[in-house]
Amino acid sequence: MKRLITGNLLKLAESCGFPLYVVGGAVRDYIAGLGSGGGDVDICAPASADSLCACAEKCGAHVNAVYRNTGTVKLSFGAEEYEFASFRSDEYVRGTHTPVKTFFTEDITLDARRRDFKCNAVYYDIKGDKYLDPLGGIADIESGRISAVADADKVFGEDGLRLMRLARQSAQTGFIPTEDCIGGALANSGLIADIAPERIYAELDLILHADLKYGVAGGQYKGLEILSETRVLDRILPELTAGRGMEQNPAYHNYDVLGHSLRAVLYADNSVRLAALLHDVGKPYCKIRNGNYHAHEEESARIARDICARYRVGKRLTAETVRLCALHMYDLKCDARESKIRRLIVNNADIYEKLLLVKQADYSACKDDLSVAPCVVKWNAVIEKMKSDGTPFNTGMLAVRGDGLIAEGIPPEAVGKILNLLLNDCAVQPSLNSREKLTERALSYYRTGKF
Repeated sequence: MKRLITGNLLKLAESCGFPLYVVGGAVRDYIAGLGSGGGDVDICAPASADSLCACAEKCGAHVNAVYRNTGTVKLSFGAEEYEFASFRSDEYVRGTHTPVKTFFTEDITLDARRRDFKCNAVYYDIKGDKYLDPLGGIADIESGRISAVADADKVFGEDGLRLMRLARQSAQTGFIPTEDCIGGALANSGLIADIAPERIYAELDLILHADLKYGVAGGQYKGLEILSETRVLDRILPELTAGRGMEQNPAYHNYDVLGHSLRAVLYADNSVRLAALLHDVGKPYCKIRNGNYHAHEEESARIARDICARYRVGKRLTAETVRLCALHMYDLKCDARESKIRRLIVNNADIYEKLLLVKQADYSACKDDLSVAPCVVKWNAVIEKMKSDGTPFNTGMLAVRGDGLIAEGIPPEAVGKILNLLLNDCAVQPSLNSREKLTERALSYYRTGKF
């Protein structure tokens, strides 16, 4: 552990008249051999925030924020940032998420008991170059286990965000939660309602990309399974979990609707995992309403938009996810005409590659088939043909420009629509992409009002 301690942090520890510890994920990950993971380094001590600030300033650190009521200090040495917390014991009211009372202490065991999981409650004494393990967290780390620092019902009852943290940390590290941990989370799953939507989505996003943290294969799927097992997923995405036990045609599917959606995330490229999770979210709605899954992609797009709004997902990712959900079924049976596929490609060129990724994830999740999806094979052949025959993929590749059409007498407000019509024409017939031919077609569209 000592080799990971920077010169600045060592200097700070040596300047303190009290032991300074690294605690939490950085210690856990080092002992587990997971690497740094690029995470924050949390430090703590049996000392007040003011005492730490005095030492930090003498060492040249910049104190960015002090919260004396929780004994927390944010400090930095240039780009090197740390968060300090005084040893303390917290008192919660069920469902409040934040402590209602904080008691400062010099007892490391009391400090450890206020944390979530034993694997996160191992302390490294920087000056003494040794570990302090008041709760047996090292044994959990070495066994790849997650257990609560106290009675699991109490631990999860204190803070609903721990419900997401359990799934996320298990997904990222590959550690297995104990049955007691799972049971405590299940019993308190309703407390997720007390957590701000933004915090829930931040954790969900980390779960969806959990395998990228330390390279734990399938971590994203494992995290979602834990959310499902503890029924936290039912609370945050009830539209999705309505598909639990909802059977699909066994000729094409090995899993129910929910299982298929989770496995789509397992097989999805990291760039499209939210869309992979939600691509069939409209199926339960359609099944309940109509008795079948017909046109579920339309409902999936609608519901995905609602979910993204609920969790304050960014506008760009929301728009992309909605479009991918809406388009994921197109040409599933490989019976669409090439002309239609060409138009779809040019009209969705900005998300075309991601659409193929969603289609592939959807295909693989049906029967765990990792071969290239037939539709993807077909579409790749079409796009290669389009590239070879000079098909323009956007209006900027057309042989005419907007200002040229305006010079021909077409009003500016009509130019955009007409250019898109010309792009679709050229998608099917690339030989039309000349200035003379396109100008003539543009004028015809304008004169006939067919735009």
